[in-house]
Amino acid sequence: MTARVTTRSARGGTLVLGGGFAGSYVARLLGSAGATIVSHENFMLYTPLLPEAASGTLEPRHVVVPLRVMCPHAELLLGRATALDESTRCVRVVTEHTQVDVAYQQLVVALGAVSRSLPIQGLAEHALGFKTLADAIHLRNHVLRRLEAAAADPQRALPHLTFVFVGAGYAGVEALAELSDLVHDALRYYRELKGVPQRWVLVDAASTILPEIPRRLGEYAARQLAARGVDILVSTTLASVDADAATLSDGTHIETRTLVWTAGVTAHPLLADLGLPLDERGRVVVRPTLQVEGRDDVWALGDCARVPNEATPGHPDPPTCQHALRQARRLAKNLRGEPRPYRYRMLGQVATLGRHKGIADVLGIRLRGFPGWFATRTYHLFQLPLVSRKLRVVTDWTVALFFRRDIAELSMLGHPESLERR
Repeated sequence: MTARVTTRSARGGTLVLGGGFAGSYVARLLGSAGATIVSHENFMLYTPLLPEAASGTLEPRHVVVPLRVMCPHAELLLGRATALDESTRCVRVVTEHTQVDVAYQQLVVALGAVSRSLPIQGLAEHALGFKTLADAIHLRNHVLRRLEAAAADPQRALPHLTFVFVGAGYAGVEALAELSDLVHDALRYYRELKGVPQRWVLVDAASTILPEIPRRLGEYAARQLAARGVDILVSTTLASVDADAATLSDGTHIETRTLVWTAGVTAHPLLADLGLPLDERGRVVVRPTLQVEGRDDVWALGDCARVPNEATPGHPDPPTCQHALRQARRLAKNLRGEPRPYRYRMLGQVATLGRHKGIADVLGIRLRGFPGWFATRTYHLFQLPLVSRKLRVVTDWTVALFFRRDIAELSMLGHPESLERR
């Protein structure tokens, strides 16, 4: 049966596709002018805090912000955009129960990015992603399950206690550091595993880890991870993976039950169906004013767009939250008045390396160790919207200073047994 198609107009004339960091901030900054947000989730995920949600330092609900609370003047349409008709200024949206044609005066494309996948044997079937809140929760539960499996057979525990992360950017390094802390805390409760070795492996095709940050800070991060027993394999790629092992490009064979794929992102695949101009990486091509090339009423920003920055000619913005926020500020102002070019000079870069360790490059001042960790947390707290969310995160951080991480494994959540089986 074909779903009934209804029609409606975007609130305030502005339709925002995507409820991620960039799209939600555009809607928030438009204020009482209003907007309609199309998103398949009713929250915005603050991605930089995802590793701490995976390790249990932060309650997962505290790293997301409800869109209806964050954007009180906006209308939320829970669904997915499937088609764009620029001639009628209309976007087809598929919701859980119906299809809606939403008319707009101004369209903002902020669909974000998805995990980049490569044609590697076994990758889709056996690797774990780390891009969404569901990924983080699943990874935490998976790691705790590996501890239980190892405890059931300590003589064959090593494959269960071997964790391979492919991709040594921010996501891979921070996730590995946080989860190794989780395992370290949890093992004190597994007497069967006392003295049993564990192995953490970080793999990347680049010649160094964290290539985005200043070299000295990257080298410090590598030393810190190596001191914790992490095997860092650079200039190396993943050749194949199956349920029991991973094989690397240099022939190394690693028996493991856990391979986490954090090797970058790619633009949202829906962009190819919208008929907008794309670059060689599938990102929407925009002018300095953030208007899509050749359009005056279609805009794009965030991870799905190739955004030129007048402060860094020839170098489009990287996919980071701080750039997305500044793009959103400029785009919201352009929607309300005369469009002006986007210009932003990056304040710095930060990353955590587990408990009380971090690196930061803020306005040219380079910090590492505890100062870097403190600067990283302070920056993220400043970026997180809503005072209520900031207080919840601070509370979680304060509790984590005095208590070890919880080790309850909750993979059954969201999968209740039917009444007949109870």
